[in-house]
Amino acid sequence: MFIDHARITVKAGNGGDGVVSFRREKFVAKGGPDGGDGGRGGSVIAVGDENVNTLLDYRYNKLFKAENGKPGSGARKSGPGGANVYLRLPLGTEVFRVEEDGKKFKIADITHHNEELVLARGGHGGKGNSNFATPTNQAPRHATPGKHTHVMELELVLKLMADVGLVGFPNAGKSTLLSVLSSARPKIADYEFTTLEPMLGVVRVSDYQSFVMADIPGIIEGAHLGKGLGHQFLQHIQRTSILLFLIEAGSPDPVNAFRTLRSELYLYDPFMDKKPCLAVISKLDTVPEDEREALTEAISAQFRKEFGVSVLPISSVGQINLEELKYRLFRMLKEQ
Repeated sequence: MFIDHARITVKAGNGGDGVVSFRREKFVAKGGPDGGDGGRGGSVIAVGDENVNTLLDYRYNKLFKAENGKPGSGARKSGPGGANVYLRLPLGTEVFRVEEDGKKFKIADITHHNEELVLARGGHGGKGNSNFATPTNQAPRHATPGKHTHVMELELVLKLMADVGLVGFPNAGKSTLLSVLSSARPKIADYEFTTLEPMLGVVRVSDYQSFVMADIPGIIEGAHLGKGLGHQFLQHIQRTSILLFLIEAGSPDPVNAFRTLRSELYLYDPFMDKKPCLAVISKLDTVPEDEREALTEAISAQFRKEFGVSVLPISSVGQINLEELKYRLFRMLKEQ
């Protein structure tokens, strides 16, 4: 199950208390203070893990507590520190601290494998009475307690990291294209919103060159307001390097379709408009062969006039221009 959002509660360990102790040995009179310090509390640490691709583990397990530090002891022995708790998170996870008033503040962004970020730091251990001995106070009888930590509520949001993100209306052929270009096997059917969760696939350009493509569930007009699958999956397009727009060959108004898709992305996040993009006319196999060239030229002329971009006609089923598409995308990524 693909889960890209979760709320959890974390608590770092309290620091152990310092102790009051005096040295007691045979034949040693007035041995002096020897109380040790308390151990530091364990921390809650996020770790990036490229082998994890969902937040499912954090949907049902809500509480993560690190171990408290142990108190010190005599002979100036410090108490053991508490064990840390490690949260293994998929790459692309953003971590927000949620305040009591509902406001959120981003405190971490996990983007690299084995990257570690402390989400909640363990409390310092208290000082034993051996730390407070002075020439005028040679037998201090006080120590300090360990620092107590507070419960923190966190929100985890996963935004898939991919090189190329597929953008299009439902049934534009995104899943079919991904299944043909990679070994990914998304669900393909003849009805809208067949894709209900993002799917990643590795597209091989040569033996040693490849890129990651993400199939995002179909976008409809008003998606930025939450219509359709809306906000739930628009967030996954934010991290892609290149946007690949798919416009159906049978669309009654390809220019308006492209304009609507770009508008929805811009209204969700204005930065989307600055991403490099490539537009393709999909499902060319549904157009009679003798009409394909004229249709492609007409749509290309409209796109050049309206947006200053050219389009590439493709067919996943008919294997038309797929190699050209792969190399174009790879060249764009290298330019990035």
